[in-house]
Amino acid sequence: MTTWPMLRVACKKLKLGQSMVENAKKINADTNQEFLLQLFTKELEERDMKRRNAYIKAAKFDIEKTFEKYTFEDIKFPKALNPDDLKSVTFIPKRENLILYGNVGAGKTHLAIAMGLAACDLGYKTRFWRTPMLVNALTEAKSQGVLSRFMKQFERLDLLICDEWGYVPIDSDGSKLLFQIVSECYERKSLIITTNLEFARWNDIFADSKITAALLDRIIHHSHLLDFTNRDSRRLKDALMKQFPDITNREKPKTLGVLPPTPPAGD
Repeated sequence: MTTWPMLRVACKKLKLGQSMVENAKKINADTNQEFLLQLFTKELEERDMKRRNAYIKAAKFDIEKTFEKYTFEDIKFPKALNPDDLKSVTFIPKRENLILYGNVGAGKTHLAIAMGLAACDLGYKTRFWRTPMLVNALTEAKSQGVLSRFMKQFERLDLLICDEWGYVPIDSDGSKLLFQIVSECYERKSLIITTNLEFARWNDIFADSKITAALLDRIIHHSHLLDFTNRDSRRLKDALMKQFPDITNREKPKTLGVLPPTPPAGD
């Protein structure tokens, strides 16, 4: 058996990728150390790419959105956060939550997905859900007697993104199931929530006021609020600019109202 086939056999036994052999054929190095360094560096790069792709696939984003060309114009940040913190997802190792609140079409989902992709790049296990779909999946799992198995996927996460929170009412059973998810994440994982409802109106979407209070307590504790209410709809603005390129000034839409003060941190 010649050298290259023997190397393939050795890679298989050592559980190394067969691409190592192909990479080795392309390396020109003056010393054995340089050869090994180049070979191992290439292998690490390929493994990182495979891991990233696997994490992105598991996250199940509706569409991939990045920070490229994303502007933070008119987004009100809390003092403890800035755009660079979002791009580097520094809130995840701190187990902190983000609430993205504001008008429909203002870029909340885009920002949430961009942070989710950044988290995958950095090795954080992430899952994206539209909140109504998550509640439906929880309800179905419970009706089929597999809720415990369904919940296990959340134990492995570092970041859970709940998009469109509050867009449709949730009944009592759905509220309780969603509370289980939030409780699982509390102080163990990070949550990103996008919503167009201020906290005072959360009672309008959850059938149980006690569950609403408990959800707010778990979510707001260790949370940062990003306020999009002064931000135009990105989609509307882009559409108008394409149709009427000479438009430079438009009256901004009315805000959804003032958020109530953040409750004191829970226990």
